[in-house]
Amino acid sequence: MPYVTSVLELMELLRDSPDDRGLRTAALLRRSHPFDKELQLAGLLHDIGRMLRLSDGTVTLGVAAEAIRPLLGRRVARLVRLSGALGGDGAAGSRPETESGSGTGPDAGPDAEAVATLRHARDSAAAADLDAGVLEDWRPLLDLVAAGACRVGPARNATDPLGVPRGSRRSVRGLP
Repeated sequence: MPYVTSVLELMELLRDSPDDRGLRTAALLRRSHPFDKELQLAGLLHDIGRMLRLSDGTVTLGVAAEAIRPLLGRRVARLVRLSGALGGDGAAGSRPETESGSGTGPDAGPDAEAVATLRHARDSAAAADLDAGVLEDWRPLLDLVAAGACRVGPARNATDPLGVPRGSRRSVRGLP
């Protein structure tokens, strides 16, 4: 199974993509959900399967999602997998994972709304004529989420990879 092991490697894969639909999807999600960084990255990477090919020339959505999971974490991988399952065109030439369902059923769990939002942004980005910026604009966010995905223990927070914000009432490990 191919794994993306660094942000630099992921950026190289994204640079090789001829389509900027991922950039437009991520830009739309940044505007509509500015605090959900993982959702924004799932929008940027929703068609990562086009860039990851197995020896037979195809890649399943599950394999594409698993390729980024060690780097960006479970939630980003899950959103990428569910956003294209059955009926999405998340990866040209990819095979949908039938066990994934529609991405909005019980398998989506707490991410059902995020998956629906991601699909809507993906579909809107196809028709949108907006300036989505450049890929390099996303490098700091990729680094930030990758750093949070590597962190282990209860201090890791899925929506804020840096942890608990200052002034929060939640206790921080090691402090009174």
